[in-house]
Amino acid sequence: MTTKLDGMRRNLRCARNFEILQLFKILSDIVFTPQCWPLFGVIENGKDYLEGEAYIKNYHDPDFARISLAHQTAFMTILYFKNNLYFNKDDSFSFSFIIVSPNIPADARWNKNGVTVAGGHGDGNATNQLSSPNGLFIDDNQTIVIGEWGNNRVVQWKMNDTEGQVIAGNHGSGNLLDQLTVPTDVLIDEESDSVIICDLGNQRVVQWSRRSGTKQGEILIDNINCYGLAMDDQRYLYVSAYSEDEVRRYQIGDKNGTVVAGGHGKGDALNQLNSPGYIFVDQQQTLYVSDYRNNRVMKWNKDAKEGILVAGGQGAGNATTQVSLPQGLVVDTLGTIYVADTWNLRVMRWPAGAKQGTVIAGGNGAGTGPTQFNRLEGLSFDRQGNLYVSDDYNNRIQRFSIE
Repeated sequence: MTTKLDGMRRNLRCARNFEILQLFKILSDIVFTPQCWPLFGVIENGKDYLEGEAYIKNYHDPDFARISLAHQTAFMTILYFKNNLYFNKDDSFSFSFIIVSPNIPADARWNKNGVTVAGGHGDGNATNQLSSPNGLFIDDNQTIVIGEWGNNRVVQWKMNDTEGQVIAGNHGSGNLLDQLTVPTDVLIDEESDSVIICDLGNQRVVQWSRRSGTKQGEILIDNINCYGLAMDDQRYLYVSAYSEDEVRRYQIGDKNGTVVAGGHGKGDALNQLNSPGYIFVDQQQTLYVSDYRNNRVMKWNKDAKEGILVAGGQGAGNATTQVSLPQGLVVDTLGTIYVADTWNLRVMRWPAGAKQGTVIAGGNGAGTGPTQFNRLEGLSFDRQGNLYVSDDYNNRIQRFSIE
């Protein structure tokens, strides 16, 4: 998720230090021990409703600063790059940032009835239809970017729109630069205003500009059976290599990458994976992997030699201790895991350290009803904590509102 903040700087000496850690105190219910406290008013997306205090101190990496933003309903860890921070002569400033992990209250509940927010008009390629939606990404304006397996394209649906807009592919299956073949996952790179796509059928990762008039993409990584994508707050790109049973990390522009999970052949040992699918990376560069054919979710700490079992791993089945063919994956700032339990047609929530999960959506058999799925794939949350699910065979995206 991405957004932009604008405000008025009140303390020049503190605010001019780019190598900073800023903690924004919004609607004051948190106390920090500051070295300096510049007060400012903030305008978010044109609405002047945030006021807060900034805690600024030296930070070890000059390329970015980390911010924790306390909102009315949730905390979010966000990041901005120093070249996105602009100071004006009148002491106003603006910057854009990426929300890394949603912070969802531990006692959160969601409406059991999903609402269709994209597709839902049958399998097809019209602008109001989807065909086998897979990975999805929600930006801060609640625009949904969706990879469509069946239509070999990526589309975006803006909030409350009844039709989508093609932003990549849609020229049939093929390996030309204006084509996609079975796109499985997508993410938005705000830094380059582009969408990064796992183009599974062409064994490559491609990047398409989101600017109007874009006719083709460029290849970032080739010769990889990619399935899932993630990007950390230092803009390292993570790619699950489905057939190679590993996850690799890349710097943008790097073609080789480094194995950060698996890489020891197919298997169910703690240092192995079996057909890894969707992945998630938190702000500590901890990697979470939907280990598809091992029916489990694995956690790999940065530089770890083996993973830690955090969900499932009890064989295929529908008990609350099990997940069967897990796919879409999100982890919030409390370490709670949200996973698409594909075979069981449900979304499971596993608190950190829990031995079993709870069902928060679905679990009512295959069907087209508002409490049902017909195979589910990608998951995402918006900044309010609403849950979005790719309901693959129903050719729709369902939103489950947080209560």
